Amino acid sequence: MAIVTVNHIQQSFGEEIILRDISFEMQKGERVGLVGVNGSGKTTLFKVLTGEYTPDTGTVVFGKDTVLGYMEQHVCRDLEKTALEEVMTVFAPLLRMERELEDLNALLSAHPGEEDLERLILRQTDLNDRFVDAGGLTCRSRARSALLGLGFSEDQLESRVGVLSGGQKAKLQLAKMLLGGANLLLLDEPTNHLDIQAVEWLEGFLATYTGAYIVISHDRYFLDKVTGRTLEMEGKTLTSYKGNYSRYLELRAEHRLAMEREYQNTQKEIARIEGIIEQQRRWNQERNYVTIASKQKQIDRLEATLEKPEEEPDTIRFQFHASRRSGDDVLTAEDLSLSFGGPKLFEQVGLEIKRGEKVFLLGPNGCGKTSLFKILLGQYTPDTGFVRLGAALDVGYYEQSQQSLHDEKTVIDEIWDEHPSFTQTQVRSALAVFLFKGEDVFKPVGALSGGERARVLLLKLMLSKANFLLLDEPTNHLDISSREALEDALSGYDGTLFVVSHDRYLINKLADKIYVLGPQGARLYRGNYDAYLEQRAQEQEREHQAEEGAQPPKVNLYKLRKERESALRKKRTALRRLEEQIETNDKQAKALEEQLQDPDFAADYEAVTAASQEIAQLHQQGEDLLEEWSRLSEEIEAEENQERE
Repeated sequence: MAIVTVNHIQQSFGEEIILRDISFEMQKGERVGLVGVNGSGKTTLFKVLTGEYTPDTGTVVFGKDTVLGYMEQHVCRDLEKTALEEVMTVFAPLLRMERELEDLNALLSAHPGEEDLERLILRQTDLNDRFVDAGGLTCRSRARSALLGLGFSEDQLESRVGVLSGGQKAKLQLAKMLLGGANLLLLDEPTNHLDIQAVEWLEGFLATYTGAYIVISHDRYFLDKVTGRTLEMEGKTLTSYKGNYSRYLELRAEHRLAMEREYQNTQKEIARIEGIIEQQRRWNQERNYVTIASKQKQIDRLEATLEKPEEEPDTIRFQFHASRRSGDDVLTAEDLSLSFGGPKLFEQVGLEIKRGEKVFLLGPNGCGKTSLFKILLGQYTPDTGFVRLGAALDVGYYEQSQQSLHDEKTVIDEIWDEHPSFTQTQVRSALAVFLFKGEDVFKPVGALSGGERARVLLLKLMLSKANFLLLDEPTNHLDISSREALEDALSGYDGTLFVVSHDRYLINKLADKIYVLGPQGARLYRGNYDAYLEQRAQEQEREHQAEEGAQPPKVNLYKLRKERESALRKKRTALRRLEEQIETNDKQAKALEEQLQDPDFAADYEAVTAASQEIAQLHQQGEDLLEEWSRLSEEIEAEENQERE
């Protein structure tokens, strides 16, 4: 049985429809990503599932054993509670029962009259039984065990929520959901504000989680790791695709191409039939009127099925250009340290960046990445060391906090005040590229969302024409399409980049080299994120071997041979199945082709069209199967030859 079934949901606010005819089903253990541009209705759908919103029409039906857990974007509202107290809120009903039992004990200790005594004892017995059956005696120990298991120390259990990192707050939310017995998790942007280490922990947790979940995220690397199905919210409706985010992109492109071709072919067929009707009208023969009426019915049927593909939603598309070429040596830093008067945040930091390089700075939250940027910008003075900037440098800075924006200004004035020589048309044209159109340009900056504020900052950076960009978490607040646009702009940028980011997709696409900041310096890794992971794994393996004094393991030739034989048997079985599929596919195509030869069948245009489309699909499937058969045959032949040698 499905863990949840959603049937034809519609949700609106006033006159505006947010969700239209949404239907889907989830099975136990299924791992689903929910994607779509900001404002497309993803969080609204979650709130319908949790019951916070009641849909205008449609139903949400949960399996009888389903326990829902919801991890919101903005977690842990009471920042004064300790970590343990926050997790204990999941046991609020048990804690209320516990307090009532304490009150009953106090009343019984006051030696009430006989009639009250009997009533209080009955109430105490009933309440105590329910408290024990619900796990009241163990709820505190379970909460402690959950937090310790998620990596909290004993001291951190008593730390205020307000001083915890984003990753620790996310773990609190997960602990609460698990202690509540959730087997269906709704995760709304769970990686927001997490550093890479915390995101990797979350990926590992979800890999071993046995329940089902739906996750909203703009982190494409994360979605690829943790999902096996993707739901896309677009145009107020939902479309399901098998596979993770990367596979969804491929299937979505194929789906859109197929829809566009079908739309164009239907239009061509309508035009062809209309041409026939016009020709027969010119002949003006009475017997043609019946034919014309029949052809008109064909047109009516085709027009009834004619559906224009959804247009792609508006996205930003822009480029960064440097106004001039800098010197070859862009940045040199040696022996930098910073302490703010207390323990050192970092020390012995050395950096070297050449013109045209795309360099990333990684490290856990709180290690000093933003502070290091402020040293490079001259906003902070280091305790030791020096920074030397190269010749002909124009520095552009994207700050994570977005505090350089002026909340009291309108969007258009925020740009125009920095570029007074621009005409209003030039300013509005630049704003339109970043999706600020019409009356939107007169919104106060203070009323903008995080994503809209990020777009304003990116526009200011583009107009600066700087040749050295320092970007501090530039993809925070951006939806996936905006992140892709930023990637494209940075990829084609002819200046130099130094970027702080937890966006592994961005790092993997752009990085020439990576610095990892720690208390004792910044360690250099050359290459992109995948190369960094490989180098880190090699380091960890060397460290492990050094600690254990381990020798490289001996190869078990017998076990290796058995594994190869098993793999070869599986491939032979797969080859036989492919041959059966090819034969079945061929028979189905031939049967349909024979059907097309039947004059009665050929007279039915709709049936002929459907059959022709099915034959084309079968032929395409046949080609795909043959290609797979050929590849597998070559692998088997190569392995058999290897076995004989």
